[in-house]
Amino acid sequence: MLVDSHCHLDFPDFAPDLEAVVGRAEEAGVGTLLTISTRLDKFEGVRAVAERFPNVYCTAGIHPHEAKDAPAGATDELLRLARIPKVIGLGETGLDFYYEHSPRTSQERSFRAHIAAARAAGLPLIIHARDADKEMLRIIRDEYRAGAFAGLMHCFSSGAELAEGALEIGLYISFSGIVTFKKADEVRAVAKSVPLDRVLVETDAPYLAPHPNRGKRNEPAWTSLTAARLAEDRGMEIAAFAAATTDNFFRLFAKAKRPGAGR
Repeated sequence: MLVDSHCHLDFPDFAPDLEAVVGRAEEAGVGTLLTISTRLDKFEGVRAVAERFPNVYCTAGIHPHEAKDAPAGATDELLRLARIPKVIGLGETGLDFYYEHSPRTSQERSFRAHIAAARAAGLPLIIHARDADKEMLRIIRDEYRAGAFAGLMHCFSSGAELAEGALEIGLYISFSGIVTFKKADEVRAVAKSVPLDRVLVETDAPYLAPHPNRGKRNEPAWTSLTAARLAEDRGMEIAAFAAATTDNFFRLFAKAKRPGAGR
């Protein structure tokens, strides 16, 4: 079994055939999906998808692109949503200095609000970092000194220094279809260096379809293509790699239940 630890099933891209998309994931051995919130005012759509399928969970959070619109009481609102049974994590949150759709100060303020909520709720964070390695390291180290929190660096495409800093404070690191791209040697090197008990896999669907499907709408079934490349680079059998990353997911997202484990 595999887990797609990050997808966006509420996006319009999946509206015409969502049932089929989830079905294809199950057929490909992707037994659990985590669909990710990017705006609190659209959370109910994310929640509806998670509650529609027994093997789909969700998060509550504000993407750094949307941080300028984050409510003043974001931490309290996140804590309220964290009590919903299908909500197993908070985010995605973090820093994106590539597009800078929100001011950097707003991104940092929102990120710290999510960290505070994650500590209080005991749920892991889903962290987005793009072109902000130095600032990300500063914030996660600063916040960790104030109190431990759990989480993962999602769709990792940064340098080794950020990976090492994240691992030092106990975070997990998740890799997407980027590892199958021809020019992603640096990301593959980082992926190979991450301890096996800290690695997760994801699609970030509908984005970043892995080779040989690059350029198409991505979907959770293709988690298997990313996992196959990561396993190959480590010299592992895919079954062993899948088992390890699945164990990692359910260790980190302890509120989720393995398929067939009962509720």
